[in-house]
Amino acid sequence: MRFFTTLTAAAVATALLGGCQTTTAASTSPSATVSNQALPQVDIPYTSFTLSNGLKVVVHEDHKAPIVAVNVWYAVGSKDEKPGKTGFAHLFEHLMFNGTENYNDEYFGPFEKAGATDMNGTTNNDRTNYFENVPTPALDMALWMESDRMGHLIGAIDQAKLDEQRGVVQNEKRQGESQPYGRVFGYLAQQTFPVGHPYHWTTIGSMDDLNAASLDDVHKWFKDYYGAANAVLVLAGDITPAEAKAKVEKYFGDIAPGKPLKKMKAWVAKSTGTKRAVMEDHVPAARLYKVWNVAQRGTMDADNLDLLSDILTSGKSSRLYKRLVDQDQLASSVASFNYSRQLAGQFFIMVDAKPGVKLADIEKIVDQEVAKLMADGPTAEELQRVKFSQAAGFVRGAERIGGFGGKSDILASGMVYEGNPGFYKTQMQHLSQATPAELQATMQRWLSDGAFVLDVVPRAKLKAAKTGADRSKLPAVGKLPTLSLPSLTTFTLSNGLEVALAERHDIPTVKLQLQFDGGYAADYGHKPGTASFAMSMLSEGTKTMSAAELSDAMQRLGASWSSDARLDSASLSLDSLTVNLDPALALWSQILEQPAFSEDSINKLRSRWIEGINKEKARPFSMALRVLPKLLYGDNNAYSAPLTGSGTKASIQSLTRADLVTFHDTWLRPDNARLIVVGDTTAAQLKPLLEKHFASWQAPASAKPQKQLTKAVAQTQPRVFLIDQPGSPQATIIAGQLAPSGKSDNATAIDVMNAIIGGTFTSRLNMNLREDKHWSYGARSIWLGADGQGMYFAYAPVQADKTKESIVEMRKELSGYVGKHPATTAELAKIKANKTAKLPGAYETKGALLGAIADALDKGKDMNWLASEGQRVNALNLEQVRDTARQVLKPDAMTWVIVGDLSKIEASVRQLKLGQVTRLDADGNAI
Repeated sequence: MRFFTTLTAAAVATALLGGCQTTTAASTSPSATVSNQALPQVDIPYTSFTLSNGLKVVVHEDHKAPIVAVNVWYAVGSKDEKPGKTGFAHLFEHLMFNGTENYNDEYFGPFEKAGATDMNGTTNNDRTNYFENVPTPALDMALWMESDRMGHLIGAIDQAKLDEQRGVVQNEKRQGESQPYGRVFGYLAQQTFPVGHPYHWTTIGSMDDLNAASLDDVHKWFKDYYGAANAVLVLAGDITPAEAKAKVEKYFGDIAPGKPLKKMKAWVAKSTGTKRAVMEDHVPAARLYKVWNVAQRGTMDADNLDLLSDILTSGKSSRLYKRLVDQDQLASSVASFNYSRQLAGQFFIMVDAKPGVKLADIEKIVDQEVAKLMADGPTAEELQRVKFSQAAGFVRGAERIGGFGGKSDILASGMVYEGNPGFYKTQMQHLSQATPAELQATMQRWLSDGAFVLDVVPRAKLKAAKTGADRSKLPAVGKLPTLSLPSLTTFTLSNGLEVALAERHDIPTVKLQLQFDGGYAADYGHKPGTASFAMSMLSEGTKTMSAAELSDAMQRLGASWSSDARLDSASLSLDSLTVNLDPALALWSQILEQPAFSEDSINKLRSRWIEGINKEKARPFSMALRVLPKLLYGDNNAYSAPLTGSGTKASIQSLTRADLVTFHDTWLRPDNARLIVVGDTTAAQLKPLLEKHFASWQAPASAKPQKQLTKAVAQTQPRVFLIDQPGSPQATIIAGQLAPSGKSDNATAIDVMNAIIGGTFTSRLNMNLREDKHWSYGARSIWLGADGQGMYFAYAPVQADKTKESIVEMRKELSGYVGKHPATTAELAKIKANKTAKLPGAYETKGALLGAIADALDKGKDMNWLASEGQRVNALNLEQVRDTARQVLKPDAMTWVIVGDLSKIEASVRQLKLGQVTRLDADGNAI
């Protein structure tokens, strides 16, 4: 069962393509008695009412932070389109951010100034939503803006805006389809649902339909679907129902209800027999997709299928992972999910084959395991394990008031899909009541027949009314609240480990992170990828527990853990329910102190790891990030390895058990670590538990290791490096250079300087390439502030036929920023307002607070420094920001890496005469 926002098919495809340097295992408890524990629960109390115009309103009070989540859902999605008019729901979502009749300007502007966070809009088959978290004094402004686009939008939509957002959406489509497997879900929609079914096309629509969209079509869409009666507004956070009712009536009460709409009935379109297809594409590995049309969302069967999905592929003891990845080693990854929608669901199984393995052999095993589960049903133990894991996931999601999976999202989805904001309680009942026999029956009903099997194989190379709110001006944002942080309690364990605790008692969970100095930089002088590989091996079992046993034990506890490496550090994290902290720590300490590093597990992970590197090299952005560090830092530098941290095929193939043990013993020691804890515990409760489980972890007699950070020589001339990606409809452009360390005294100025040029939605780069030219779905710039010498780069995925022009625009923006068009007073004021206003709500979650504390302590700072972030930002003046840009940015000495179909773009790039042009292969070697 899934309590959070339905996972999209595209998101799952992306997950399968994820980098290989991070290991995350969803987990549980060593004690057999845990299986009898009641599932964890979280209540989300709410008040609901309906305005006379039909607008449904749900209010949830949560005063832990001075922020309010505003979440508006419209009961319209791509299922409401007609053949020949596809993509309208998503296109209209974009148009909703382009200004209104009373505020005909960039929609993000007032929100950025007010410090809004989690601001976005999304469209799926069944609904469109718009959401943001705002400081409480900015709520009137947010409601004015949301109501203005609900009731006063159509007059602001003209042909120019339609053409602009049409271009942005088409670039979003190109960007998705240029990724490996990016064309799959559009094809599956056509093949698995019959012509005329509302799920026969994808949400983003077809290029032809987008091109044909007229202004009249768009206006009609607004009139048909964007009335108040077709919307749900959820307000969650620092507000009372009485306050909410008064404000909502003021801002939304005079909006017309809109046309009466008919609700579609469920149409599963269940198939019979097995249908097959083969797709050739530029993919790094052959992939099997197996899809069944199944029960619609909200049903007991849909929630049972969620559980069955976890039994098949969640965790190292899941049936398909254990069989295909671990035992037979035919696959590098396996995933499944139940894609629930209002009219029908679809159950997906996806498996990436290892080189040389036939998809038919993989499918045979998938069928065997599915048939076995269908014949015998799940065991009581594995059902309880996935039940507890899902319930714990819901508890963690409900920590947040907004965003995907937060309280406002849970309430809104229940109201839109089921007419009941508290429908999550029904889903929790489904979860609690599910039995092995019921899951077995569900499988037999839905997965015994009617599968569509798609083999994706690599293509050969080169082949009315009331008086409402005053609409004459935007409401002023009141005095914004100041940042309030919990105090930090520090103590040292008997083994010398430093511990920092911030108490947060909102939900019964505790987050812990052991942070070690090291990371990719620790690989210098050794084999690239060692740090990431070693940290990933921590999930592959201990001296007393196999990987599957460890995963099951954690999952039964409702705990999760992860281990990873980054550029300068490595970390081991734990997220535990408070009630199970003691047994979770017992497992966690065993993971840290007693990793097995078995030869068998090393070889299995090595095979999957190399497949992960192949996938990185197939994606344009990650391909560029693999080669950019070496180009900037040179060969002889701790930071010159691939920025993904995964190393190279040669280095991973040569890794030995001794290499991993050496990394573990050298870097993962208590005198090279700090433990940060945030959550529902106290020092008096925590310290004895830590002593109990970590007293045996002692530092060796050898000296503590140090990273070897040397300064690279910066380029003085521009260079261009081209990487071929045949057939890609987009080019990915990156312009990079060396930059100051993240520990620099002027770090705040660099961050603000970057925000203006490319660090926010309304930054110069994005407004130019996306909003003005609409050649890109999004352009950004990033300052990677390392412990040593940092890196700065701007990037933009653009439509292939505008590669040359996009480079020209990027150069113009960067050069102007340090030359004739420096930062302006208005730009600085906007960024100051944004960065300071969002601080009070920035640390709403334990994870966000933990990350901020870890960063502050790593810089040698304390909580006072963290709390004074707003003061540091406000103290900056315009000349400081301009000087920082001139000192940091070197537009005439950038290293350009461009990935695309060189048969289409190389000639035009060379015409620019930026500098010496070199062709590289996907490994960064000159051709």
